[in-house]
Amino acid sequence: ATDPCEACFSFGDFRTRAYDEGVIEALGLAPLRHLLPPILDGAATALPLTPAAAAATRLRAGTPVSLGYLDAACTGPGAGALDGQGRGHGCTVLGSTGVHMRGMAAGDVVLPDRPTGYVMVLPMLGMVARMQTNMAGTLDLDWLLGSARGLVADLDLATPDLFARLDGWLDRAGPAPLWQPYISPAGERGPFVDPNARAGLIGLTTAHGWAELVAAVVQGLGLAARDCYGAMGGVPEAVRLTGGAARSPAIRRAMAAALGVPVARAARDEAGAAGAAMIAAVATGVFPDMGAAIRAWVDPRVEAPEAPDPAAAARQARRFAHHTKARRRLTPLWAAMARDERTDP
Repeated sequence: ATDPCEACFSFGDFRTRAYDEGVIEALGLAPLRHLLPPILDGAATALPLTPAAAAATRLRAGTPVSLGYLDAACTGPGAGALDGQGRGHGCTVLGSTGVHMRGMAAGDVVLPDRPTGYVMVLPMLGMVARMQTNMAGTLDLDWLLGSARGLVADLDLATPDLFARLDGWLDRAGPAPLWQPYISPAGERGPFVDPNARAGLIGLTTAHGWAELVAAVVQGLGLAARDCYGAMGGVPEAVRLTGGAARSPAIRRAMAAALGVPVARAARDEAGAAGAAMIAAVATGVFPDMGAAIRAWVDPRVEAPEAPDPAAAARQARRFAHHTKARRRLTPLWAAMARDERTDP
């Protein structure tokens, strides 16, 4: 069996939560249609562990087994993309990649003119997540701080916890250059697809120091998130943040300024695992539905919203215009550089 999200994401229709014969035909897979497994909703069905499987896993025979949804579809409810009333929210996961989603009713989805992003079925009937993922989230910060750690080690100095110093650098940083956050060697996939996209600093001068470089990278993550939400119809009225970097108050302030809306941290570690556990809890009758599970496990852990500083938000709105203009104008340069790399001996 497979879950509704995986099935629809690959071969189906998020509106019907079923396989779509037109999609299968378009992919040239009609002769292999019989290989697609049945769709099983783990939030509605739990099956007992068989004696053979129990012996192999050393678990008790008859233990209820619930099929979780695709990881991102579990993260959505666990991180606060939906509340306990079934209302959708903007939700950004500040992990190694940047994941930006909007929970909404399937009937409210308007697909973009150009193919970008995803629509994923959520474990609440009629609800889906529109989603954009940019390749490098905190990967940008990992690269910057990792470079600093390498330099400190080369100088035979004790390596400090640089992430713990992040808020201090951000708080004392002056005006920062513009960071294009495309540090992944695979390029970018959201909100545009370009394997040649590369990171870069624009506007660097001798007035900029380490604190400004850190601020540029963090602000770049916020501008990339705004770019992704723009491809989904615009930034929501409020956004919930989760992931390791969301623990930083300074990063939350930077995200609020870049998005121009209040942000609230969903203080739920391992949101994807929590979402999967909630699906199992509904299937086994611990909760009557996903809304009740979210009200009990997620809503109490959403912190108070933090409104953006008006001056910072106005500044980041101007920088966002530069951000989008720069990536569009750099596209042919990225392509030319990629051609040169392929031809260099």
